[in-house]
Amino acid sequence: MQPINKMRAEFISKSVNESFARVVVASFVAQADPTIDILADIRTAVSEAVTNAIIHGYEENEGVITIECLLYADHVEITVEDSGKGIEDIEKAKTPLYTSRPELERSGMGFTVMETFMDSLTVESTPGKGTKIHMTKQLKNR
Repeated sequence: MQPINKMRAEFISKSVNESFARVVVASFVAQADPTIDILADIRTAVSEAVTNAIIHGYEENEGVITIECLLYADHVEITVEDSGKGIEDIEKAKTPLYTSRPELERSGMGFTVMETFMDSLTVESTPGKGTKIHMTKQLKNR
């Protein structure tokens, strides 16, 4: 199945760009006329993915975060990618309340939130090379 539309955005890993990413993705998905609740779920998941890339992927360094969205008639596929430090143990990182940066008083719920608000979540990561988070969300009632 071919997407009906697609978009790609790149931005610097600054925390001020997290809200930009949320708005861009929600604005793009809005053309499919999803419910307000579905848009809120997508905004929340994108926010978590971008925040993880900024805080954990790049830490204090600056890098580029890329978001790609593929819009289909009934769902959206969203990929958030960084070229940061990567994740050593993905399953451990996905454990609720685990954080690799406890000094920042993070809750360790990023992946749990993404899994809760999206219909599917896959994480690919290579230490020293970066992380790619792929999420999907149904846009119509099942």
